[in-house]
Amino acid sequence: MKFVLWGTYCADALERRTPFREEHLEGLRRQQEEGVLITLGPTEASTHVFGIYEAENQAAVEALVHNDVYWRNGIWTAVEVHPWIQAF
Repeated sequence: MKFVLWGTYCADALERRTPFREEHLEGLRRQQEEGVLITLGPTEASTHVFGIYEAENQAAVEALVHNDVYWRNGIWTAVEVHPWIQAF
Protein backbone atom coordinates (compact mmCIF):
# COMPACT_ATOMS: atom_id res chain seq x y z
CA MET A 1 0.00 0.00 0.00
CA LYS A 2 1.06 3.57 -0.57
CA PHE A 3 0.80 6.32 2.02
CA VAL A 4 1.24 10.08 2.01
CA LEU A 5 2.75 12.02 4.86
CA TRP A 6 1.94 15.67 5.47
CA GLY A 7 3.32 17.62 8.39
CA THR A 8 4.66 20.87 9.73
CA TYR A 9 8.05 22.14 10.83
CA CYS A 10 8.82 24.27 13.86
CA ALA A 11 9.23 28.00 13.23
CA ASP A 12 13.02 27.96 13.34
CA ALA A 13 13.50 24.60 11.61
CA LEU A 14 16.50 25.57 9.48
CA GLU A 15 18.55 26.43 12.57
CA ARG A 16 17.17 23.77 14.93
CA ARG A 17 17.63 20.88 12.49
CA THR A 18 21.39 21.41 12.08
CA PRO A 19 22.64 19.02 14.80
CA PHE A 20 20.21 16.30 13.65
CA ARG A 21 20.38 16.67 9.86
CA GLU A 22 22.91 13.94 9.05
CA GLU A 23 21.13 11.37 11.22
CA HIS A 24 17.82 12.35 9.59
CA LEU A 25 19.20 12.06 6.04
CA GLU A 26 20.91 8.74 6.78
CA GLY A 27 17.63 7.32 8.06
CA LEU A 28 15.84 8.48 4.92
CA ARG A 29 18.54 6.91 2.73
CA ARG A 30 18.13 3.64 4.56
CA GLN A 31 14.34 3.74 4.13
CA GLN A 32 14.77 4.44 0.42
CA GLU A 33 17.23 1.58 0.00
CA GLU A 34 14.73 -0.73 1.73
CA GLY A 35 12.04 0.41 -0.72
CA VAL A 36 9.77 1.93 1.93
CA LEU A 37 10.36 5.62 1.24
CA ILE A 38 9.59 6.85 -2.25
CA THR A 39 10.20 10.55 -1.64
CA LEU A 40 10.18 13.08 1.18
CA GLY A 41 11.03 16.74 1.49
CA PRO A 42 10.06 20.20 2.69
CA THR A 43 7.99 22.82 0.99
CA GLU A 44 10.04 25.70 -0.41
CA ALA A 45 9.62 27.81 2.71
CA SER A 46 10.40 24.81 4.98
CA THR A 47 7.07 25.15 6.75
CA HIS A 48 5.64 21.75 5.75
CA VAL A 49 6.96 18.29 4.95
CA PHE A 50 5.50 15.94 2.34
CA GLY A 51 6.35 12.31 1.72
CA ILE A 52 5.24 9.18 -0.09
CA TYR A 53 5.82 5.74 1.42
CA GLU A 54 5.09 2.18 0.36
CA ALA A 55 4.58 -0.23 3.23
CA GLU A 56 2.44 -3.10 4.50
CA ASN A 57 0.32 -0.85 6.67
CA GLN A 58 -0.09 2.64 8.10
CA ALA A 59 1.31 1.65 11.48
CA ALA A 60 4.65 0.76 9.86
CA VAL A 61 4.92 4.21 8.28
CA GLU A 62 3.88 5.96 11.48
CA ALA A 63 6.56 4.03 13.39
CA LEU A 64 9.24 5.19 10.94
CA VAL A 65 8.06 8.79 11.23
CA HIS A 66 7.84 8.78 15.02
CA ASN A 67 11.32 7.29 15.28
CA ASP A 68 12.83 9.97 13.04
CA VAL A 69 15.22 12.32 14.84
CA TYR A 70 13.27 15.31 13.49
CA TRP A 71 10.09 14.11 15.22
CA ARG A 72 11.86 13.16 18.44
CA ASN A 73 13.47 16.60 18.69
CA GLY A 74 10.50 18.77 17.73
CA ILE A 75 11.70 19.78 14.25
CA TRP A 76 8.51 18.24 12.86
CA THR A 77 5.68 19.59 14.99
CA ALA A 78 2.81 17.59 13.52
CA VAL A 79 2.55 14.72 11.06
CA GLU A 80 -0.34 12.90 9.45
CA VAL A 81 -0.10 9.66 7.47
CA HIS A 82 -2.92 8.70 5.12
CA PRO A 83 -3.49 5.73 2.80
CA TRP A 84 -3.14 6.93 -0.77
CA ILE A 85 -4.48 5.62 -4.06
CA GLN A 86 -2.18 6.50 -6.93
CA ALA A 87 -4.44 7.18 -9.91
CA PHE A 88 -1.65 7.97 -12.40
